[in-house]
Amino acid sequence: MATQWLSLIGAIWLQSINGTNSNFPAYSSQLKRLLSLSQIQLNNLALASDAGKLFGWFSGVAAAYLPLWLVLMIGATLGFIGYGLQYLFITEQMPSLTYWQIFLLTTLAGNSICWINTVSNIVAIQNFPLDRQIAVGLSTSYQGLTAKIFTAVVDAVDRNSPKQRAQTYLLLNAVLPLLICVAASPVAKNVKIGKMKNLAGGFVAMFAITTATGVYAILSCFSFVTDYFSPLVFAVGMGVFLVLPLAIPVSERIRETTQQKCWIRKDNRVCNIDHLTPISVITENGEKQGNEDVKLEVSDEEVNNVKEELGAREMIKRLDFWLYYLVYLFGATLGLVYLNNLGQIVESRGSSRTSSIVSLCSAFTFFGRLIPSLFDYYLSKRNWVISRPASIAMTMIPLSGAFFLLLVKTNNNNLGLLYLSTAIIGTCTGAITSISVPTTTELFGAQNFGINHNILVTNIPVGSFLFGDFAAFLYKRQENRPNGGCMGVKCYQTTFLLWGSLCVFGTFLAMILHWRTRKFYSHNRG
Repeated sequence: MATQWLSLIGAIWLQSINGTNSNFPAYSSQLKRLLSLSQIQLNNLALASDAGKLFGWFSGVAAAYLPLWLVLMIGATLGFIGYGLQYLFITEQMPSLTYWQIFLLTTLAGNSICWINTVSNIVAIQNFPLDRQIAVGLSTSYQGLTAKIFTAVVDAVDRNSPKQRAQTYLLLNAVLPLLICVAASPVAKNVKIGKMKNLAGGFVAMFAITTATGVYAILSCFSFVTDYFSPLVFAVGMGVFLVLPLAIPVSERIRETTQQKCWIRKDNRVCNIDHLTPISVITENGEKQGNEDVKLEVSDEEVNNVKEELGAREMIKRLDFWLYYLVYLFGATLGLVYLNNLGQIVESRGSSRTSSIVSLCSAFTFFGRLIPSLFDYYLSKRNWVISRPASIAMTMIPLSGAFFLLLVKTNNNNLGLLYLSTAIIGTCTGAITSISVPTTTELFGAQNFGINHNILVTNIPVGSFLFGDFAAFLYKRQENRPNGGCMGVKCYQTTFLLWGSLCVFGTFLAMILHWRTRKFYSHNRG
C-alpha cells in the first residue's frame, strides 16, 4: 500500500508544477510592453498556450503504447524547449524571435501540460479504482497551486523589476517541471495493488494536509500576514507543505514492515497482513465476519463503474458527448479565459496588485479542485450519489453569478468585488475541472481515458479563441488612454455580461445531461 500512496504523491508533485499557463497573467502586461504587442496579440499568446491542448490526444495515444515515465519525460522536454527558448529571447541571449515564433513556442509549451496531466490522471485512476474522484481531486487540486508556488519563488528571489520578474517566471516554467518530472518518474507508474484495502485513514490524513496547504496559501496572499515575514519564509513553507504528504507512505511502510501480525480480540487468532491471507472471525453466536481493515474484496463491476467503454470515434458520435463538450465550454473554459485575461482586467481597474490577485485566485482554484473530492468522500460513506452532471450544474450557478457581480459599480472602482468574483470564479473553475476527469471515465469508459479526455479539453483552445478574442476586440474599442490602454469597469462590461449569459446557458445544458444520464447514476446509488 505504501507504493500505492507514493504514486499518488508523485502525481501531486507533478500537478503542483503543471499549471504553468496559469502564470501568464502575472507577467503578461510586462510581456506586452517588452514586445510592443496589441491587446489582441497578447490574447492570442494566451490562446497559444491553450492551443497546445488541440494536440493533447497525442499524449493519450502515447500513454497507450509507451511507459508512463517516458510519456512524462516527453512532456517535460516539450515544456523545457517552449519556455526555455522564450527565456533566452527575453534575456537577449539569442537572436530576436518573431511574434509567430513565440506563438509556436507557447503552443509547444502548452502541449507539454497535456502529457504531464495525462500521466497524473492515469496514475490516480488506475491505482485508486474505487476512489477515482477522491484521488484525482486530490492530485489535480495541486495544479491550482502552480501560480502560487511559482510566485512564492519569484518573490523570494527579491527581483523587484517587472522585467526581471517576467524572466524569472519563464525560467521557472522551463526548468522546474523538468526537475520534478525526473524526480517523480520512478513512482509515476501503475501499481499492482492486488486486493483492495481500506484507505480511509490515509485519505483523512491527506485531506488534512491538503486543507492546511490551501489555508497557508490563502493566508500568504494577504498583506497583514506577509508584512511580518520575508518572502523566503513563505517559499520554504510552501516547500514543506509539498513534502508533508510523504508522511503517509512512510508511516504505511513502517506499519507494513514492523507489524507482521495482527491480533483478533474475538478469538485471539492472528492474520498475516503481508500476504493478505483471507480472514474470518467467528463471533459468539457462530456468525462469520470479515475484517475490513485488513482486506476488502470487490468485484470487477465495482472497479469498472462506467456507463460503457467507448473509443474516440464512437464517443464523438454520441449526443451526451456534445452536451458535455458545450457544458465544459460554457463553464470551466470560460473561467480559464477569465483567468488568462486577469492581468489586463486588474490593470483596467487601476490596480497594480496583479501578482497578489493571481496568487489568491490560484489558492481558491486549489480549494475548488479539492471540494469535489471532499464531498465524494463524505457522500460515499453514506451511500449517497449525486450525478457528476448535476454537480457541474450546481457549480456553474455561482460561476454565472460571479460574472454578473463584476458588472456592479462601486465607489472604490469595484476592487472589493473584483477580489470576491475572482475567488468565486477560481473556485468554480477548479471544481468543474476536477469533476470532469471522473465524469469522462464514468460516461465513456476508463480504457481510452487518455485519448477521450484530451479530445474533450480541445474546447479550451476553441473557447480561448472565441471568448478571448471577443474580449480583446471590445477592450480595443474602449481604449481611452494615450498609450492605447483602457481604464475603468466599461473595458470588460459587455464581455462579462456575455460570459455570464453563456454560463447560465451552460447550466441549462448540464441539467439536460443530468436528465439523460440519471438512470446510470441511480443504478450506482447502491
